[in-house]
Amino acid sequence: MSTAANSLYNRVLTRYATPLTTGLFLVSAISGVALFFRWTPRTFHAMHEWLSMLLLAPFILHMVRNWRPLVNYAKRKTLFLPLVLSLAIAIPFAVSGLSGPGRAGNPAFRALPLMTQARLADLAPLLKTSPDKLLATLRERGYQATSIEENLETIAGTAGKKAPQVLVELMPRRQGS
Repeated sequence: MSTAANSLYNRVLTRYATPLTTGLFLVSAISGVALFFRWTPRTFHAMHEWLSMLLLAPFILHMVRNWRPLVNYAKRKTLFLPLVLSLAIAIPFAVSGLSGPGRAGNPAFRALPLMTQARLADLAPLLKTSPDKLLATLRERGYQATSIEENLETIAGTAGKKAPQVLVELMPRRQGS
């Protein structure tokens, strides 16, 4: 790298690595606390995920800028205990997320097959209608539904559509929408 390029690199590294790391860490921390306490999760979820990913870039710049002190921590063996503790704290969360029943995955995605494979007679109350009205609505919309004993998987498949798409069509509108 040329001297001018090296100088520019060092100026950018010196000026922005730590402030960007600090700023994005604060955003990640605040949004993480909001998610933990379930304060308007729709507001904070995407922000937390994406800006935490973006945090990796200034973190790497920060690590490059502070490489010597990091190596000194390693030489003094004061780096390893915090790293091992961090890993030890993270492992139970990862294991419970992988193996714990009812915890892994978005509940909406897990509920979808239950709803699309349920008989129309069982699905109707969830959609705030009666089984006969649900059957009539499907027929009005051009679906070949013959019985309240059928499910949306079968009905949608016959129409060449996906069952979740048909389910969304049938869902009641929210008040004020």
